[in-house]
Amino acid sequence: MRYAIAVDIGGTFTDLVAYDHDARQVVYSKSPTTYDNFADAIFHCFEKAALTPAEARFLNHGTTLVINALLQRKGARTALVTTKGFRDILEIARGNRPDPFDLHYSRSEPLIPRELRFEVSERMAADGTIVTALDTGELERLAQSLTEEGIESVGIFFMNSYANPAHEEAAARYLQQVMPGAYVTHSTSLTRQWYEYERTSTVAANAYVGPGVDAYIRRLETDLGTGGFGGPLLMMGSNGGLLSVERTCEQPIALVESGPIGGCIGAGAYAEALGLKNVIAFDMGGTTAKCALVEEGRFSVESTYYVGGYTKGFPIQSPVIDIVEVGAGGGSIAWADAQGRLHVGPQSAGSTPGPVCYGRGGDKPTVTDANLVLGRLNPDNFLGGDLTLDVEGARQAIGDLGERLGYHGAEGPLQMAEGILAISTVIMGGAIKQVSVEHGLDPRDFALFCYGGGGPLHGVSLARELSIPLVIIPPEPGNFSAIGMLLADARIDRSETFTGLLDAETIARSRTVFEAMEAEAREALARDFNARDVLLERHAEMRYRGQRHNIKVPIGHAGDVASIAAAFHRDYKRRYGHADAQAAIELQALHLAAFARQQRPDLACLPRQPDLESKVQERRVHFGGHGTVTARIFRRDALPEGFSDTGPALIEEYGSTTLVWPGDRFEIGTLREIRIHLAGH
Repeated sequence: MRYAIAVDIGGTFTDLVAYDHDARQVVYSKSPTTYDNFADAIFHCFEKAALTPAEARFLNHGTTLVINALLQRKGARTALVTTKGFRDILEIARGNRPDPFDLHYSRSEPLIPRELRFEVSERMAADGTIVTALDTGELERLAQSLTEEGIESVGIFFMNSYANPAHEEAAARYLQQVMPGAYVTHSTSLTRQWYEYERTSTVAANAYVGPGVDAYIRRLETDLGTGGFGGPLLMMGSNGGLLSVERTCEQPIALVESGPIGGCIGAGAYAEALGLKNVIAFDMGGTTAKCALVEEGRFSVESTYYVGGYTKGFPIQSPVIDIVEVGAGGGSIAWADAQGRLHVGPQSAGSTPGPVCYGRGGDKPTVTDANLVLGRLNPDNFLGGDLTLDVEGARQAIGDLGERLGYHGAEGPLQMAEGILAISTVIMGGAIKQVSVEHGLDPRDFALFCYGGGGPLHGVSLARELSIPLVIIPPEPGNFSAIGMLLADARIDRSETFTGLLDAETIARSRTVFEAMEAEAREALARDFNARDVLLERHAEMRYRGQRHNIKVPIGHAGDVASIAAAFHRDYKRRYGHADAQAAIELQALHLAAFARQQRPDLACLPRQPDLESKVQERRVHFGGHGTVTARIFRRDALPEGFSDTGPALIEEYGSTTLVWPGDRFEIGTLREIRIHLAGH
C-alpha cells in the first residue's frame, strides 16, 4: 500500500493520519510530543501505526516550531542590516500605547537587540528611484564584523524597498557569498507592502527562526529518506495551503500558525460536505484552544498577524488564517494568585511532565485533572488504554488547591474542578467572541464544530455559554488537524502596495498588477507542485478616504466601480454597523491567493471501521448544576449512522471523549459525525 500521510506536532501530542487512496483505508496514531527532538515523536507515530516512511507517497507536516521559537525566544543569534537612520524601527514601532490604563505597560523586547542592528548607506525614494546608491564598501566591512560577532542569521530591511527591491537583493546576494554559513533573508522576499515597521518586524522574525527551521526540515528529510521515504515533504502554511520545502526554508515565518491551521481546513471541508454555510471551528488541544470562522465554506485570511497579541506583541506581514488562540488547553495549569483568585493558564504542563493524572511527575492541577475528577474521562481507556490515569493523584492536587481557596470537605475537589472548567469556558468563549462578535457576526448563527483532544469534552458547555444551538464533532477529533492537512491544497499568496481612489482608471491599473501577480503565482505552483489547473482569488485592502485603517474585501474579477464599491460598503457595514455610500473610497493594497487542488481523501472513509457489538456501560459523572448523575457510556465506533439518544452521556473513542449534557439530544450523521442539539435552543 502507498499512503498519503499527514503529521501534526502539537504542544502535547503528535498526531499521524495515513490514507490509502486506492484501498480507501485509513490509519491513525498519536504519541506524546518529544521536545528535545520533534522528529522522534513522528517516528514513534509511524511505529504505532505499523507503517514505515517507505510506504508514504507524500507527507504533509504541520508544526508549532516557529511560534514556539518566537514566544520562547529560542531563535538564532540574528543581526539586522538596515538603511542608515532606521536602526531603531523595531523599538519605535508604531509609537502607540494599545493599553493606556496599564501603568506598567511595556512592549515585548525586540527579537534583535540594538547592538546587533547595523546601518549601511543607501536610499530609495518612495517611487522606487535611487536617491543614494548602496555603499558596497560599508557592506564588505559589515560582513566581516558580522562574522566576527558569530552571527548565525541576517535580516535585511531597506527603506522603500517595496517600491524597488534592487538594493536589498544585491545586499542579500553579497552576504550569502561572503557568509556561506549564515542564513540571509530580506524583507521584499517576504512582503511587497509598505509600512516600514511591519516589514522590518517580519524580516527580523524570519531571520530569527530561519536557521532552526531550515536545520529541522533538512534533518527530517534526511531521516525520512533513511527510512525509505522517496516522496515530497510538504509543509502546512499559515495561509491554509501547502508549501514546498524550498519555499518553507526561504519563508519559515509562513509556518507561524502551521499547527492549528489543518483543523480549519478540515472544518471547511466538512462544512461544505454537510451543507453547513457557517461554522465556528474550535480546537482544544493539550496546551491551547484555538478558534476560527468558516463562512460559506471559506475562512478569512488576514494580512498581518501579531505574535504575542496586538497589545504587547509584534507584527508579521504574512497571510494567516484569522485564528484566535488562548492558553486554555487540557494541560493548562490552575493556580491561585496572592489575592486568592482562581486562574487557569496560560502556563501548561505540556506532555512532560503533563497533568498530575499522567503520573509523570506533574504536581500542578490542570483542566484534564478537573475533567477526570468529575468523572468525564475514563482512567482505564485514555488514548485507547495506552495511558492509565491516576484519579487519586488528580483529586489530591485539585483538593489541595481547593483547600487554599476555602473549598473543604468531600465536595471540595468537585467544586474546585467545576470552577476550573467554568473559568476555562469563559476564556474560550472570549476567543470565539473575538472572531465573531468583534467582526459584526452573531455566534448564534453558527454551528460549533469541535475537535482536538479536548474540544468534544467542552463543546456543549461552550455552546451553552454562547447560546449556540448545534455542536458537531467530526470523526477522529483527536487527530483532526492532521486530517485537515490531507484536505489542504497547495497555495501561494502575493500582495502589492497599490494606492488610488476607486475609479475606472484605478481599476484598470489594478488589473495589470493582478495579472502580473497571477503569472508569478502560476509559475511558482507549476515549479513547486507541477500544477496545471490553478484557482485564483482577488482581494483589495480598501478604506474611506482619510481613514487610517483598511478592511480586506473580496472583489473576484469585478471590473466596474459599482460592484467593487458595493462589496466594500457591504463588508464595512457588517463590521462597523454603518456605511457611507457617498464617501470616496481608496485602495491601499492588492492581494492574490492562488490554489492548486490536491487529491483529497473520501470523507466517508475517514471514520474507523464500526464495531457494533460494543455494550453500553454506565458511570457516575458530575454535570455542574445537575449534580452527579448516572451517564451512559457509548463507544463511538459502535454507533451506526442514524443512531440518536439523549444525555447524560459520554461517547468515548481513541484520542477524545464527547460529553452530552442531560436533556441534550445527539445523533450520528451521514459522515459519522456527532450532532448535538442543545435543549432549549
